[in-house]
Order: sequence, then C-alpha cells, then structure tokens
Amino acid sequence: MSNKEPLFSAKNRKLLTDPLGKSNPITVQVLGICSALAVTVKLEPAFVMALSVIVVLAFANVIISLIRNSVPNRIRIIVQLVVIAALVIVVDQILKAFMYDVSKQLSVFVGLIITNCIIMGRLEAFALSNKPWPSFLDGIGNAAGYGLILIIVAFFRELFGSGTIWGFQVVPESWYIDNGGFYSNNGMMILPPMALITVAVIIWVQRSRNRDLIEENK
Repeated sequence: MSNKEPLFSAKNRKLLTDPLGKSNPITVQVLGICSALAVTVKLEPAFVMALSVIVVLAFANVIISLIRNSVPNRIRIIVQLVVIAALVIVVDQILKAFMYDVSKQLSVFVGLIITNCIIMGRLEAFALSNKPWPSFLDGIGNAAGYGLILIIVAFFRELFGSGTIWGFQVVPESWYIDNGGFYSNNGMMILPPMALITVAVIIWVQRSRNRDLIEENK
C-alpha cells in the first residue's frame, strides 16, 4: 500500500478552509489591512485584487517550496521578494492588457502586492518548510481568506456609498431624494475610515460567533 497522503486529505482541506474562518489573515491575524482600505470602494477592483493576490501567493508558495533547500538562509528574503516581484509584474501586465480600466482603478496597489505582509508571512511560515502541494493549497486558502474580506467590505461600501453593485445600479432612481424619494447615498462609505469600520464590524461578528478566537487572543 502507498503511504502517500491523498491530495485532498483532511489536513490539506484545512489549509484551504481555515483561512476563510478561524485563521483569516485579515480578521484574525490583522494583516493586509492597507489594501482593504484602498481598493474596496467598488466591488470589481476588489474582486480583481483578490484574484491577483490568489495567483501571486499560490505560485510564490510553490516556487519557494521547490527551491527552499537550495536557497542560502542569509538571502532567503531577497529571493522571496524577487519571486513575488516577478509574479506581480506578470499579473500587472495581464491586467493592463485585458482589464485596463480596472488596472487604472487599482493604480499602484497591484505593485504593492510585493510588500503585502500576508504573502511574505506565508512564504516564511509555510512554504519554506513544506512541500509544493500543501504550499499551493496554503497560498490559495490564505489569499482567498484575504479576498473574501475585501469582497464583503467592497460589497457594502459600493452598495451604501454609490447605490450600485459591480457598477450596476441596484437602488432604484425613484428612491432618491432628488427624484422625490426618501433615500440618499451615504458619502461616508466611500471614505477610507469606513473600510476600517466595516472590517471592525466583521471582526466583531466573527469573534462573537466563535468564542475560541477570544480565548486564543487573551
């Protein structure tokens, strides 16, 4: 009988699912907050940023895992940055080629994926000591957990700040005060502090539903 661990064993599945909940990099580890403030005014750029981070982190984890035994410890950070930077450049060029308008909205924040502490943290904490397949799953899981929070925050900020979802008007024009209705967009929602407040509300809801997180942080 083979002693090889199944590709989607319970241990490997946890690498995908834990970051979506009790190990979420934003709400539990409080990492990657800067981009959560910067790119969540609209849902579309938040989704594209989430997808970009998934691609970069998944492949960076695999590459670092593959070369981990041949990279001298004293230059490992430099090597990690080079790998991340190369992947970010590829992603940035693809966005400029196929999604130019979204690329303009994301502006410098795609480039700043290079310094995203979630990515460096996973390379250091996981990829350097694990095989490529678990590293790939860990990269997807943590980036998806990060992306999930971005999408949730962007959904509420765009809905209440602009009355739209993915650029499509969802609040009827007849509801607006200018048209004799009762509704007005909340301009505060498109300001960066509201992203932080929205993240704080998500953290509060998550921890109120999972008392273990409170105990772990005491």
